[in-house]
Amino acid sequence: MNQAVNIDIPREGELSAGARSVARGLRRGTLAPGTLSALAGCIDAAALALALWFAAYAGDRPEFAPVAASLLAVTAALAAVGLIGAFGGYRLSALRNRPRGIVLVAACGIALLLAGGVPLWPGVSFVGFFVLPARLLGAALAAAALDYGLTERRAVIIGGGQEGARLLAALAATPDNDIQICGIFDDRDDERSPAVIDGVPKLGRTDTLVDFVRATEIDLLLITLPLSAERRIRSILKAVEVLPVDVRLVGFSADAGLRRHGAAGPIDVMARPLRASERALKRTLDFVGASVALVLLSPVLLATAAAIRYDSPGPIFFRQPRHGYNHRPVEVLKFRSMYTGDCDPAARRVVTKGDPRVTRVGRFIRRWSIDELPQLFNVLTGELSLVGPRPHPVTAVSSRQEAFEAIVEGYAARHKMRPGVTGWAQINGLRGEIDDPAALRARVEHDLCYIENWSIWLDLRILALTPFRLVDSRNAY
Repeated sequence: MNQAVNIDIPREGELSAGARSVARGLRRGTLAPGTLSALAGCIDAAALALALWFAAYAGDRPEFAPVAASLLAVTAALAAVGLIGAFGGYRLSALRNRPRGIVLVAACGIALLLAGGVPLWPGVSFVGFFVLPARLLGAALAAAALDYGLTERRAVIIGGGQEGARLLAALAATPDNDIQICGIFDDRDDERSPAVIDGVPKLGRTDTLVDFVRATEIDLLLITLPLSAERRIRSILKAVEVLPVDVRLVGFSADAGLRRHGAAGPIDVMARPLRASERALKRTLDFVGASVALVLLSPVLLATAAAIRYDSPGPIFFRQPRHGYNHRPVEVLKFRSMYTGDCDPAARRVVTKGDPRVTRVGRFIRRWSIDELPQLFNVLTGELSLVGPRPHPVTAVSSRQEAFEAIVEGYAARHKMRPGVTGWAQINGLRGEIDDPAALRARVEHDLCYIENWSIWLDLRILALTPFRLVDSRNAY
């Protein structure tokens, strides 16, 4: 079926009207400071490389032919940017300081001219011509990000009252604080925990917290309960362990200690699987890898589309709602492998060996996982990753008609990372039908192992092994 399935991405459960209103404004994520720093570094590198290339080529020296000049300019510019970054020149506060930044980058450019034997004139003029607008652009981006709060970490407080008020006061008194408090969740009534503290509203009870975080882009949960409330804290931690957020206990500490590079104080009890820099690195691998794969595999994609069209009437693609990052549904794209009237977007019936619903072409493309290749488009849009826990259908059940959440405790913890086209479970032979609870538990264990031990090298290893593991197609039908 190629008809889009209507899915509501944020699952807001029993949220109050006020919580739903706040959630609607928090559905877009903030920017990691490293993202802006990397962008500014790329702008500076391009400006320095252009300045050095023009300076070398304009010097009319035979050793600086166009190709040689290009290699020299790019290498030297990257080295300069790396050196600037090593000395903190790409922190947002440093980027925002226009005079200092211009002098710093210009000095690096002139030093490179001297080191490379490039004539200072017209080299200095080229450095000024390219570096000045580049640095002004980087400073403008940093200023906009800071002024509009684009890099702030969004947080909610668990436990209001006097403890919540003390935390808000401590944050307000911290000059370089980058925390934006979006709301308070507390089980106590308005007399013990006011509905609004310093302009921050109480959005509901703690039993609605998970639904709120899944409906938004929240980075941090701050628990202000005292350590004496151990049973209550343990209950909250058990509920939020499936969420991809940082969790800190701050109720016992007079020092907020919540600066990104600040002093110790609160207790970190849970952390996101990936830091901001790691998320950016993984996303870069996804975008570049999916783009290259789509180009290289385009003949296979076109041939498969033609075969499906020839084999049976109906659309070429099949769309199915599956659980994505943070338990949100995403619409996954696949090649259609069943007869049109037998397509099952809700995955109510497990596909079994010799299933009559599967077409002739469908049997072949399912065996070799060719039907999964259109998911590379999902990777480009950021809904999927190249590597991660495989996304399961939203209403999927085992061959015994049991819901996955009922089979494996903590099943939703596998959604703390973006799902992938391939994964650790798949290269270890866990493919095809989930025919009993043990098979599902094994997959979830492998998924959680991958999340806990993630590295870019692990992703590259899984990508390298995936084509070889497809040879074992015993469970793929």
